[in-house]
Order: sequence, then structure tokens, then C-alpha cells
Amino acid sequence: MSPVLATKLASIEMDNPLMLASGVLGISPSTLRRAASSGAGAVVTKSVGLHPRDGYSNPSIYIIGSYGLINAMGLPNPGVEEFVREFRGQRFAFPIVYSIYGSSPREYGEVAEKLLELNPSGFELNLSCPHVREVGALIGQDPEMVSKVVGQVKRSSNVPVFAKITPNVSDVIEIAGAAVNAGADGIVAINTVKAMYIDVDAMVPVLANRSGGLSGPAIKPIGLNAVYDLYESFKVPIVGVGGVQSWKDAIEYFLAGASAVQVGSAIVWKGLEVFQDILLGIRKYMIEKRFSCLEEIVGRSHR
Repeated sequence: MSPVLATKLASIEMDNPLMLASGVLGISPSTLRRAASSGAGAVVTKSVGLHPRDGYSNPSIYIIGSYGLINAMGLPNPGVEEFVREFRGQRFAFPIVYSIYGSSPREYGEVAEKLLELNPSGFELNLSCPHVREVGALIGQDPEMVSKVVGQVKRSSNVPVFAKITPNVSDVIEIAGAAVNAGADGIVAINTVKAMYIDVDAMVPVLANRSGGLSGPAIKPIGLNAVYDLYESFKVPIVGVGGVQSWKDAIEYFLAGASAVQVGSAIVWKGLEVFQDILLGIRKYMIEKRFSCLEEIVGRSHR
């Protein structure tokens, strides 16, 4: 019998535990459909805010060999009203989680209220973009602000709310605890790691914004450690993100305690085919180890 890969995040039911991470392809209905048809069990949109934002000038992305990618996009988006106009009337056969950001709890709440028209499966709160200080990058480093943002969005909506936390703090448990205590239905760990890369010939940072967020295989050990610690501290679902390139990466996150994983920068190197490759590897692993369902793997490394 084929193992069951279905998973559930709060009330969000997914055919499999793979999600498109925010910021990669989630900019239009067509790109979200491409990700879902390629094997993603759910998709997360690019972060949207209350007002339009152009983002930073180029160069805004730099690929470091095969182990990392630094980006400082600056949260470019058309603003929530234009975003809703583009998505209005669209029908999707897969769960969509809308990523939102703001400069204050009020803004987060307003964005959430406007997006309810689209019947979202849930909200992912981008609390911690490490390179956009002017729109609330430090919110994710302040437990009190995290609590206020989560509480505001919970009051403004009727769908599951997931807090995406930053690794750029001394204690992720404190930040996650503030989110959970305020009503967060789950935790997404982790966001990108603040980083820089310098061109030794030009003798300047390669990004126009100087620093950016590091993603890719280089941050997987950090993400795994965060998920492991979070699983021991909280009962809410955890979504692992950071360096998922293969089925082994996904299994590591499941063993650490994640109920689902997000795939982002791997698409840059491997294309959308990476979803099917990961799913195939997960199935083979589960058959070999005689696991009948994903729940038997989640958190198993804690035994």
C-alpha cells in the first residue's frame, strides 16, 4: 500500500506536505497554479502590504555557488487593493496561504481584512524580513510587537494564522511563544538569515542594499535546530523552511518536528520539477522504513 502523504496544518488540509515558499513564484494566479500542478500541496503568495512598494534597485539577488542565495528585494508588491483586484474571481483547487506584512499591528490587520474577500486558506505573517527596516523588520525581534500583530490579525480574520519567525534573534522560543500565546495557529521557521557578500575586485558589497537575506542549503542546519527546539516547546503545527533541496532535507525537517516544509530557493537551481523529485524520494523512504503515514515520522528524532 502506498504511504499517505496528506497532512493538516490547523484546518488546512494538504494532499502532501510540500509548500511553495513565499517570495519565489507567488506573484500571480498563473504562477501559483504552476507550482501546484508541479506537486506543491499548498502555495504561499509573495508578501503583500497595505500600500504599493517598488522594492530596491538591482542588483538585488546574488547566487553563491550551490549553497546559498542572498536577496534584498525590498518587498516589492502592488499593494493589497491591486492584489485583490488581480486575484478576485479566481478559483483554485489547492490551498493558498497569503503572506502579509506591515509597519504596525494595525496595518497587518487591515491587509488581512482586505484579503478575506479572496477566501484565503490562511495567513502567513512576514514578521521578519531582515533587510527592510522601514516597514517593520524589527517587529519580529520584539515579543510584545509579535504578540500585538498576531492578536490583531486573529481579531481581523477567521482563518488560520501562521507566524513566520526570524533566526536573527537570541531566542526563537521567546518570539514563537509570544506568537502562540497571542493565538497563532502555527509557526513557520525560519525566515532568511541576515548576510552580506563582497566582491573582492570591485571591493564593495554585491547587493545594492549592501546586506540581504541568506537562503538555501547554507541555512538548513539553523532551520533544523529551530524546528527541533520549537517542537519541544509548543503543540501547534510547525512548517520547516530553509534549504529544502531534496527528499532527505524534507525528511530531516519532519524528524525534527515539522508537519510540512516549504520549498523556495531550490526552484532557482532545480526548477519546479523539484517538487515531484522530493515527493518521490519521500515515498521511497517511507516504503523502505515501513511508515504508513507522515504522522509516524513527524518529531520521531525526539524519541
